[in-house]
Amino acid sequence: MAKNKTHKGAKKRFKVTTSGKVTKRKAFASHLLTKKSAGRKRKLRKPLVVKASDSGKIRGLLGL
Repeated sequence: MAKNKTHKGAKKRFKVTTSGKVTKRKAFASHLLTKKSAGRKRKLRKPLVVKASDSGKIRGLLGL
């Protein structure tokens, strides 16, 4: 029986915490930062917990 392969794109974008929740980085934080306010950029730094409805599919891509 062959093993399932980890989806490499998902591996780079998502992380599973010790409690089992899936986290990701927020969008719009990589470029064109001069026009964004300091408060907005500060909020974009924090990781985001993925919704429970989406986390099942992501966990499948990660092979969990």
